Amino acid sequence: MKENSPFTPGNPAPVELFVGRVKQIEEILKYVRQTASGRQENVFLAGERGIGKSSLAAFLRHLVDRENFLAIHVFVGGVTDLEELVRRIFEQILKETNKQTWFDEISGFFGKYVKQVDLFGISVSFNPPQEDLKGLVRNFPEALKNIMEKIKNEKKGLFIVLDDINGISETPEFANWYKSFVDDVATHYTDFPAFIMPIGIPEIRDVLSEHQPSLMRIFRVVDIDKLSDKEVNEFFEKTFGKVNIEVESEAMEVMTRFSSGLPIFMHEIGDAVFWSDDDGIISEDDASSGIIDAAERIGKKYLDPKIYRAIRSEQYRSILRRLGERPINRFKKGEIESKLNEKEKKVFNNFLRKMRELGIIVSDIEGGRGSYKFVNELYPVYIGMESQNFRKRTITKNKTIEA
Repeated sequence: MKENSPFTPGNPAPVELFVGRVKQIEEILKYVRQTASGRQENVFLAGERGIGKSSLAAFLRHLVDRENFLAIHVFVGGVTDLEELVRRIFEQILKETNKQTWFDEISGFFGKYVKQVDLFGISVSFNPPQEDLKGLVRNFPEALKNIMEKIKNEKKGLFIVLDDINGISETPEFANWYKSFVDDVATHYTDFPAFIMPIGIPEIRDVLSEHQPSLMRIFRVVDIDKLSDKEVNEFFEKTFGKVNIEVESEAMEVMTRFSSGLPIFMHEIGDAVFWSDDDGIISEDDASSGIIDAAERIGKKYLDPKIYRAIRSEQYRSILRRLGERPINRFKKGEIESKLNEKEKKVFNNFLRKMRELGIIVSDIEGGRGSYKFVNELYPVYIGMESQNFRKRTITKNKTIEA
């Protein structure tokens, strides 16, 4: 009986299952190695949601550990002020050094506000008063330099990932503070081996530029996009192979096609297919069954909040159900419009605009004028499922009323 799936939906991929991104990894490691010579580097890792930014950062951290850097991965989602950002950075540094022989030297720098917490294993917390945190914000370069001085006999430098800066980037203070930090380092330090990599969606670059027009000039921007079919195949082979499950070629083709090169969907599909299988061999039927389960999961996680909760208009929802009558990945505006009633036709252009704004569909250049396609093939599958469920609920309701 199966107990554990090797897939990790919603979480970064384990290092041993990471695939692809060779070009980006080589580029980033080049800058990390430059940092070892005392040159402060800043890389902005950009990519859409679900594209695998956190998994890439986790894999890089693993590689940088082997380069003898003190590597920390700080999750800052939901952080909106500089004091909390800086507190998390230094707390993570303390956690990473907690089991080292030189931890006392590091923790001594932070004084009495460092506490070792014996809860599910020894951990560390760092909670200084607000006034002290404000001081660390103002003197961030000096504080980092002090840390690097204390570890220079053990490590080549610092590697800091600031994951999910989307929230704090909305505040002008962050952009101005980061630019001041880089300027301060450039003018006052000849040796500052710290590599810092903020991670965010591409639009954040525009937000940061609006707040501080000079900021983006300091970053080396590294973009990541969808994985190739070959890389998706490699991921499924490696992950199913980890638990000694064979994948037939037809099943691999189905899983690869519906994954659309998106790691977030690869894990959802792989996990659903894993639980659909009962004989250790993934057949096309297993894959198809898993795809249906994955479509429902993905729809509820990612489409419901975007569409069904965002779109209140009954006409819009009615158009969605029309699209779901025969789930297709591509459609022409004219073909769908011919099936609509007069009320639906009046709002159809606005509906298409809203769907583009929500990132559900894009113009299909290959299909010609008036053609659109869903950004992922699982979207129309889920919309079709919702359309069928709506019809079933309507039939049941009508029968109840007649009875």
